[in-house]
Amino acid sequence: MHPGINRRSLLLAALLSGTTIYPGISNATVVEFQTVMGHFEVNLYDNDTPATVANFLDYVNNGAYTNSVYHRSAPGFVEQGGGFTFGMALPLDSIPTNPAVTNEPEFSNVRGTIAMAKLGGDPNSATSQWFFNLVDNSANLDGQNDGFTVFGEVVGNGMDVIDAIAALPVYNFTAPTDNLPLRNYTANDFTNNVPVDDTHLVIVNAVIVSDTTVDSAAGLNPPLNTANSGGGTPPPPAPASGGGGGSFGVFGLLALLFGYRFRRP
Repeated sequence: MHPGINRRSLLLAALLSGTTIYPGISNATVVEFQTVMGHFEVNLYDNDTPATVANFLDYVNNGAYTNSVYHRSAPGFVEQGGGFTFGMALPLDSIPTNPAVTNEPEFSNVRGTIAMAKLGGDPNSATSQWFFNLVDNSANLDGQNDGFTVFGEVVGNGMDVIDAIAALPVYNFTAPTDNLPLRNYTANDFTNNVPVDDTHLVIVNAVIVSDTTVDSAAGLNPPLNTANSGGGTPPPPAPASGGGGGSFGVFGLLALLFGYRFRRP
């Protein structure tokens, strides 16, 4: 845990302020993204960013990311998904969201990490959308909007898949698809208004739990958040529309405050 940060105090403060804390901190600490461009694994920091991981796994376990779309690619910066699915045509359909999760800016936004997108000017507004850092974005994103929560890192050869997605051409459709990466689609297709379908989009077929080892990130050494504020444009937020979601109960809070051990890097 970052020096000077008392996680238990943060969780208690979140409860008292009315911020939702997600139940069921899971033993599932590695997930596999199954995309049309290939599969890759992400090791989650379940001990150090527990609320964010629990929130993310809630969407995973509910199948919210099944057939979701990478809706934004910014080469040399980030690529983003988790907010939308594809129906029969553009525009994309929004994924129903749970209440927002408490910000946990423990680790740095370096290349190969996954972080949560959120509303500008509201640190505790992340819901379903995530992004992968394509480069070291620490100077930009670690301090901006109280920092973007990094909650896992790509392992193995997974960045090969992510880099391949980042290498796709990007097209400017109506927001939020104004930086939409597409396969098998050309500038001529765009000029001639060729409809976009599922053969063009970068689709996440599913996100599944691939390793249920408790704290499988214990052997990793992610750099701590540098807290350097910077310029630049943050990844866009999740849709404002929300869905249902339970609040954290008293017994769950007690388990978090007194019964859960946090790893210190």
